[in-house]
Amino acid sequence: MEEIRIRAFRATDAPWLVEQHGRLYQRDEGFDDTFAPLVERILAEFVASHDPQRERGWIAEQAGARLGSIFCVALDDHTAKLRLFLLLPEARGQGLGKWLLQTCMAFARSVGYQEMALWTHESHRAACGLYRASGWQLTGSKKVHSFGVDLVEQSWKIRL
Repeated sequence: MEEIRIRAFRATDAPWLVEQHGRLYQRDEGFDDTFAPLVERILAEFVASHDPQRERGWIAEQAGARLGSIFCVALDDHTAKLRLFLLLPEARGQGLGKWLLQTCMAFARSVGYQEMALWTHESHRAACGLYRASGWQLTGSKKVHSFGVDLVEQSWKIRL
């Protein structure tokens, strides 16, 4: 079996990411059809205008098959935002999420960000456990109705 690798995101990965986010979030979280277009807009903006010196995306793959993603974008001059962190179910539980998170955080640190922030949902228990184990702090939590379902949004931060 070929080893898993993490490579730079390419614009040609965007349709796959939109499809996977839409499919998995609908199946696992009950999200409606407004979520995939949001992911599509985020990716279109990233492709069109990201600063390659301070913003990056990565794709995990094995034998040419994509397994997941993670992105680092500027929130402000000192803070990076983690976005579009996704692992296919068959790729979970192998340490790949930790590897992607470490890759993203190391990049943010290397280009001078002082902290990172992210937004997620309480229902993403494995991801939240990974954030906590990696030193992230939960900074806020609130009930919302988004993407057709009731959710608990969470905000997390870490000093780099």
